[in-house]
Amino acid sequence: MQRLSGLDASFLYLESSVQPLHVCAIIEVDTSTMPGGYTFARLRDELAIRVAGIPEFRDKLANSFFNLDHPVWVDDKDFDVDRHLHRIGLPAPGGREELAEICGHIASIPLDRSRPLWEMWVIENVGGTDMHAGGRLAVMTKVHHAAVDGISGANLLSQLCATEPDAAPLDPVAGSGGANPLEIAARGLVRFVNRPLHLATKTLPTTLTTVADTVWRAVTGSAMTSPFTAPQTAFNASVTAHRNVAFTQLDLEDVKKVKNHFDVKVNDVVMALVSGALRSFLLDRGELPDSSLVAMVPVSVHEKSDRPGRNKVSGLFSSLETTIADPAERLKAIAEASSVAKEHSSAIAATLLQDWSQFAAPAVFGLAMRVYASSRLTETRPVHNLVVSNVPGPQVPLYFLGSEVKAMYPLGPIFHGSGLNITVMSLNGKLDVGLISCPELLPDLWQMADAFSVGMKELVAAADG
Repeated sequence: MQRLSGLDASFLYLESSVQPLHVCAIIEVDTSTMPGGYTFARLRDELAIRVAGIPEFRDKLANSFFNLDHPVWVDDKDFDVDRHLHRIGLPAPGGREELAEICGHIASIPLDRSRPLWEMWVIENVGGTDMHAGGRLAVMTKVHHAAVDGISGANLLSQLCATEPDAAPLDPVAGSGGANPLEIAARGLVRFVNRPLHLATKTLPTTLTTVADTVWRAVTGSAMTSPFTAPQTAFNASVTAHRNVAFTQLDLEDVKKVKNHFDVKVNDVVMALVSGALRSFLLDRGELPDSSLVAMVPVSVHEKSDRPGRNKVSGLFSSLETTIADPAERLKAIAEASSVAKEHSSAIAATLLQDWSQFAAPAVFGLAMRVYASSRLTETRPVHNLVVSNVPGPQVPLYFLGSEVKAMYPLGPIFHGSGLNITVMSLNGKLDVGLISCPELLPDLWQMADAFSVGMKELVAAADG
């Protein structure tokens, strides 16, 4: 029995019918490398074999009416891979618009909490190719955010991949075990009783130190961008139940060329690409704010945190410097702002967010979200404009259940007041960019996605100077 941390459970409490909180990925593969040739049955059998060696795929939620703490993970004794694996075909001509439309619909559907919190959708007829002759296939994965963050999600997905198409499967691994309602409630009571001690001895002192340090940094001009200072845009409003997605792929060598020329980090170039795409998109609509857009950037603390739980993240707020027209100057300003934000973020205890989330009850999370969503704060005082996440991936060829991976577009969740998520993954010499919103806020999401390649060309031209 593994109990969810407060941060894990928060994604359950914040979820609603219009705000599903799972993370997705669109994986494009070449089936010509699959041993024996592609058939759906062969892919299904290979998935079942690999899932037997990855217990996280077989964990489901369990709770008790009298439980005073968060739910627990237990082994699903009735696990059946066919309940999680689905098969559909794209309508002709099977292009990116058709693929994105189906993936947007899949992304809008909440996961069934009575089962392990993941789904996989095999999408055939991508590009109108014949899968049996070897061609493009798309696989969309969905995993609840309560079960993974960016890093752990990428690691979980990587266990379904290998560096060879005919790699041996993982050995079967036992699951998390079971738990009865009385055991869940009893252990939850013990943790509930111990919370005030942990709050008084660890969380509050650390918080006071963090507040004092932040005040000092604000006075000296060395603090990251503050929350609630973001300007309002079309995507800073309450979200609907619908989702639309778009994606694009860039050459990682171009990113590294710009990085080396301007002596910045890869993440700075990524942020500059996001900034350029947003600036171009909003300028074309005549909606570019006079002040800079603000991104919330999740930061992994897996190596710094000793707390239990699957979500181990902190976050920082960074200015995207969208008021600067020149791409090179914008990149330099972003790099400087990011450096300040990272230094400030690193001074905050890595476990602070995890510790505070332990004390918020489900009712508190749900009430706070309902109040925020129903008020005009989502439009007049956004916490930030969007979430931007950068997930590093392996720089070697990968094979997903035997098929060579050609692209892996990550898609994070969106929230009331922050209806745009842009997540990138570097993979085998490419930078895969996934965008997700809802069509009522951003019906022309492809225009934003296509602006990334234009921005990349501008930065490369600036580097060539």
